[in-house]
Amino acid sequence: MSDPILIEEKLYDYIFAAPHQELPEKIESKTRLHLLDTLVAIISGMTLPPGEIASGFARSFPSKPACTLIGTSRKVGVFEAALVNGMLAHADETDDSHLAGRFHPGCAIVPAAIAAAETSDASSEVLLRGIALGYEIGARCNMALNLRDPSKAKFSTHCFGGLFGAAASSSACLNFNREEINSLMSFTVQQASGLPYWNRDPDHIEKAFVFGGKGARDGLYSAFFAKSKMTSPPNPLTGERGLFACFAEDPEPNKLVDRLGDVFEIDNASIKKWCVGSPIQSVLDALETIISQHELDPASIEKISLTMPSDRIHIVDNAAMPTVCLQHLVALMILRGECAFSAAHDESLMTNSEILQVRGKIEIIKSDVLVNAKPARQSIVNIKLSSGRELKHHAKVVHGTPQRPMTKEDVARKATSILGSVSSQDFSQLIDICLEHKKFSIKKLLKSCELVP
Repeated sequence: MSDPILIEEKLYDYIFAAPHQELPEKIESKTRLHLLDTLVAIISGMTLPPGEIASGFARSFPSKPACTLIGTSRKVGVFEAALVNGMLAHADETDDSHLAGRFHPGCAIVPAAIAAAETSDASSEVLLRGIALGYEIGARCNMALNLRDPSKAKFSTHCFGGLFGAAASSSACLNFNREEINSLMSFTVQQASGLPYWNRDPDHIEKAFVFGGKGARDGLYSAFFAKSKMTSPPNPLTGERGLFACFAEDPEPNKLVDRLGDVFEIDNASIKKWCVGSPIQSVLDALETIISQHELDPASIEKISLTMPSDRIHIVDNAAMPTVCLQHLVALMILRGECAFSAAHDESLMTNSEILQVRGKIEIIKSDVLVNAKPARQSIVNIKLSSGRELKHHAKVVHGTPQRPMTKEDVARKATSILGSVSSQDFSQLIDICLEHKKFSIKKLLKSCELVP
């Protein structure tokens, strides 16, 4: 199929049908993992500065109570709920990602889907199908733009992917008819915006808005707009002066539908093992392997060499925030043998004398070879001891990526660890609902997320 208009119509047929079709067992299980992982990111995000600011905005903004601020029993307006829950989900570096789609899916898609499901009293089956659909559409819309070097794009793929994914997931939970799908996508195209200078944000607040809050709110807004019988021109993606004409570098419309319904993009998404920036994941994987195989005395370390892809280092090299500071996190893990959520977010440790001493032994080596290595984001850690001995590990496959996915047990452990860092209460019901309950009510799911005052 090569006619862009026919391709677009086939995509809309799929969006319409998806809420009514049972997910393959493997894909439903993967969707449940991403649901839990995102809810944990939202709950823990409440305790971080971007989350506190976003929650304060919702409290000060007059709106008709309709949807839950996740982690609380409080209700706010439907769009405010999507916005704030999206920002909470990306209040730090805990949430999931999609490498090929160049965005963080869960922080926009899950809050939008939950808000839509809460207003429409959708079933858990429809919620899960809507979430899986959101990953599908968000990733495919970005990939079809075919940006050869996304780092040079004049718009943010992180904002676009979340927006289109949130619109699709919302439509699934609002029971759209086929005629409304074109309008859904048209109003979504009109809201496609966001610039990549978020990477200059020192506080992770505007970044949380771009990655999570904006896409969740605007995608949900498109869904309600289309549901209210707003009409629109046809073919907003591939038609004249549409999305591809304005934003694509070398558009590949076929990526919208290639193996659609066979390959599910949620299966190509990553769940982070470590609650830190993505380029640091493999470094901590390598350190974990070294620490598990050798008794490492920090005092005996003479030098630590970190070889990383040269196009990723600028993101994490001596960054101001602890969760994206490569040298800080490496020193922290060497000293403590782990990199737990609470320690990784403790800004006071950035000036800890022991950590600073280890940081002083770290050198960064830029590798152009690792830029093109497959799988992506590999790293090599080499620790030279005062005895002359060297401990080395090349982390080739990042834990949590599709090539080495997090298991159900891994995600449950991550959830328990993070939630235990922010509250002493028992969140086992939340974990059970997401991972074990065949069917569940949205109300019960949200109740299990509440932080007890």
